[in-house]
Amino acid sequence: MFGRLASLRRVNPTMAVAATAMGMALGAHNASQPAQSKKIDAHDFLLAPLSEDRTPADSIEFDTTAPMRERMTAMINRVQKEICEGMEKVDGTKFRADEWERDGKGGGGRSCVIQDGKVFEKAGVNISVIHGDLKKGAVEQMNSQGRNLEVNKPLPFFACGISLVIHPRNPMAPTMHLNYRYFEVETGRIGKDGKPTKLAWFGGGADLTPSYLFEEDARHFHAVYKIALDKHDKSYYPKMKETCDKYFYIPHRQEHRGIGGFFYDDMDKDPEKTFQMARSCANSMLDAYVPIMMKRKDMPFTQAQKDWQQVRRGRYVEFNVMYDRGTKFGLNVPGSRIESILMSLPLTARWEYMNVPTPGSWEARTLEVLKNPVDWLDVDAVDLQTLSTKELLAEIARRSEKA
Repeated sequence: MFGRLASLRRVNPTMAVAATAMGMALGAHNASQPAQSKKIDAHDFLLAPLSEDRTPADSIEFDTTAPMRERMTAMINRVQKEICEGMEKVDGTKFRADEWERDGKGGGGRSCVIQDGKVFEKAGVNISVIHGDLKKGAVEQMNSQGRNLEVNKPLPFFACGISLVIHPRNPMAPTMHLNYRYFEVETGRIGKDGKPTKLAWFGGGADLTPSYLFEEDARHFHAVYKIALDKHDKSYYPKMKETCDKYFYIPHRQEHRGIGGFFYDDMDKDPEKTFQMARSCANSMLDAYVPIMMKRKDMPFTQAQKDWQQVRRGRYVEFNVMYDRGTKFGLNVPGSRIESILMSLPLTARWEYMNVPTPGSWEARTLEVLKNPVDWLDVDAVDLQTLSTKELLAEIARRSEKA
């Protein structure tokens, strides 16, 4: 059910319901409430229990003496396998796996794709481990993001990462994207020890893009990643959530691609802490997405709702080909596999002239949230005993509304 999305704006009071082991807990999200008011715990928004880390104890991922590039490579290989196995159970279709190399330029990868599946119209889980020399275009792009690299000479680099995009058939089910990456590059300068100086950093994140917004799905998705991030640093989620909202913005549309998640880049301090954070988040993909898919993949929908999904996918394409840094970087690296870079694009999309949702419609309310990001987990906890019968019945009725 959709509920009154307008009530989620920070300037307006609202009631929020979270299922807990004790039954039903109600919260009031009100900007006038004291800052120290107790919040509903993120665990109470989960649609299903979280799974345990299945990484073998003797994995190189835990070997702090091993080079980071080897540990990250091991992680993305393991996570790709686990995600593909989990998604195959949802769809009932096997991924097509293609091994590829960079035409003698250093490294390669494995692209796993389901196309025209039973549940997924297109789903891709790609990994790449590449090395070589950065050319001028890629160096200039990095410098535009705050790097200080020599432009007029080839710079040896190493990069590895995993990226995922899933576009479901059913418009009630959201698209998901994630990416975790590690990069090393020589600066083009010599250090005091007579050796080339290097930079190394991590980036990544995960975000959700629904065509039709369900509040409980948004809260679950954000809760899974907040819990994963909190294990390493409680300051991560609020900062990375805000960064995600800013990054996945489509300026010419004045709207965001989806309902966010978390996003980080240029993390070059404390590599061990950052790597373990990335591991936790990469391990959380199935927990974050599968419970949502199981609720939405078989829901009924109309042709008009399918058409709206296609319009929203058009926005997805616009962001990816015009603004996404990863797409731009990949296209600037010689020998890159174009099919893997553009794997993120949906199989089908739609552009309509002057498509404006009917005021008050589900589509319009979803679009309102895409224009005004919501803090999905900032929900005040309220004792049931403080609610009047009228307030309680009103909230139950609100949650029972059909879109």
